Amino acid sequence: MKQSILLAGVATLAFSTHALPANAQLTTTAQSDNDDIIIVEGTRLEQTITEVGSSVAVITAEDLEELDFDFALDAVAAAPGVTINQNGAFGGAASVRIRGAASEQTLVLIDGVPINDPTAPGGGYDFASLDAANIERIEILKGPQSTLWGTDAIGGVVSITTKTPKDGLGASAFGDYGSYETYRGGAAITGANETGDFRLAITGLQTDGISKADEIYGNTEKDGYESLSYAAKGGVNLPNEARLGGSLLYTDSDIETDSFDATAPGSVSDGDEVTNSESLSGNVTLNFPLLDGRLTNDVLIGYADITRRSYSGGVESFSADGERYTYRYQGTLAINSTNRLAIGAEREEISDGTEDTTIDGLFALYEFKPVDTLTLSAGLRNDDHERFGSETTARAAAAWNPSELVTLRASWAEGFKAPTLFQTTYVCCGATQPNADLMPETSTGWDAGIDLRTSDGRGTASVTWFEQDLENLIAFSFADGGYSNIALAETNGIEIAGAYRLTDWVSLQANYAYTEAEDGTGAALIRVPEHAGDVRTVFDPTGPFSGTVLVRYNGEEEDSTGPVQSWTRVDLTGSYEVSDTVELYGRVENLFDRQYQQLLGYGTPGLSGSAGIRLTL
Repeated sequence: MKQSILLAGVATLAFSTHALPANAQLTTTAQSDNDDIIIVEGTRLEQTITEVGSSVAVITAEDLEELDFDFALDAVAAAPGVTINQNGAFGGAASVRIRGAASEQTLVLIDGVPINDPTAPGGGYDFASLDAANIERIEILKGPQSTLWGTDAIGGVVSITTKTPKDGLGASAFGDYGSYETYRGGAAITGANETGDFRLAITGLQTDGISKADEIYGNTEKDGYESLSYAAKGGVNLPNEARLGGSLLYTDSDIETDSFDATAPGSVSDGDEVTNSESLSGNVTLNFPLLDGRLTNDVLIGYADITRRSYSGGVESFSADGERYTYRYQGTLAINSTNRLAIGAEREEISDGTEDTTIDGLFALYEFKPVDTLTLSAGLRNDDHERFGSETTARAAAAWNPSELVTLRASWAEGFKAPTLFQTTYVCCGATQPNADLMPETSTGWDAGIDLRTSDGRGTASVTWFEQDLENLIAFSFADGGYSNIALAETNGIEIAGAYRLTDWVSLQANYAYTEAEDGTGAALIRVPEHAGDVRTVFDPTGPFSGTVLVRYNGEEEDSTGPVQSWTRVDLTGSYEVSDTVELYGRVENLFDRQYQQLLGYGTPGLSGSAGIRLTL
């Protein structure tokens, strides 16, 4: 099987080197004309893209706008090695898997604050209502990252940065209308000067939707969706180059869903179910330098809250309230031009409304550059969990640039995930108490890759090999009447990204991932396709028009109740600049009206589209 991985990688690399664009950023490492100035913040040392030893995908606000993505979920799906699954369009529960690891093993951050749901059985994050309009940047760190970010970062990290204020005083607004009676709009005002800055924004979406349970099985009831998001961000510049800042993101959504039906495909059919979800995340930060700027100090107090209420036939059937408090300090010392050291402390307080727990962490990160072309980094972290004791993780990475056209990189890391509050308290099936022997999940992973850049600056290509072992995975057991450490998983594969600018106004970009993911018995892990990828053609002539053609492929995968067939979808986007302040834009999704499913039994939109206007002042 590993031979097939290698063959697939060589074939795709050959294609990418000859046919893909130089300015792609929606891919892994070294994707831009300006590689040396792309900063990766998720590594905690703010390294440039050619100094990062591990595999990172960077998605910018320009990418989101170019592809007219309404939700962050669709953008994350474009990164190689990342799989998304959604229980029906427009608000259906949405998960993200990185390199085959389960969605609850992906840590999600917004402006540095962990937002994973403490009330969910596995503690995963639901991406369904995260609107893309307020996002400046998404970084996806693949593989175990617990040394950097602690518990939950066992399979990877999705780090989201909200939009920052712009210089001067300005405002923007947009609105569009599309299929299924879908209305979406938003507005923002922003300002900045030497004293400080601010940005305030509101975004909303309303749609009649489609049936969550696939209509091909006779489900005709439409499931609507409404969402309203508020965002705020700003800060005050203090004396001696210090800064006090903060950010806030609040989303309120109402999601109509369908009902459990054991006799239906995917165990879902038409029903009268509604869920109201409110999520809030925010932080207050203080940044100040010492030692003539050689020591930077970053203090963060973060908060995340989620409240969910589900109704069946108008009667409340479920409720959940969860909170996370984060307290963090990091000091980064530039010892000299060759050595940097970061040390930090962190505390998390987590509650599901009934039970609560705390985790205290200490970490140290070190960067050594013996020569300008070689960056070595290492880290060590210890997390002390109130219920499960101490866990130590380590990581190491190297990036070597033998020439301006080549980057060689490699990394190794460990991860762990503490059992959730639900897993430590739930009992059923005759059991009288929870499993007292439950242990944290752990993982060990490595990756190695090469990034190539053409001498004319028009093309890039990137290949990454990876392998990861996950142990002590927690799964529900009827025999034990609760949760136990009874599962293992192994994943390995290859990720390929390429870009080439064919002309001054036409470029191609492509991503591909082969992932072999198996459990301890050798059976394929559910919801992880072996083959997945996309090709993007971007048209950007000197005139007012620009457009994109996106072809996305998802291979066959197993679901918990049966196989899900492979699918290919073609989307079109375009925009027309009427003036410096007015832009018209539109999107066509599923151009060839393909019938497909992301999860067995759940429907997806057919041929559909939207058109709108964007104003900037």
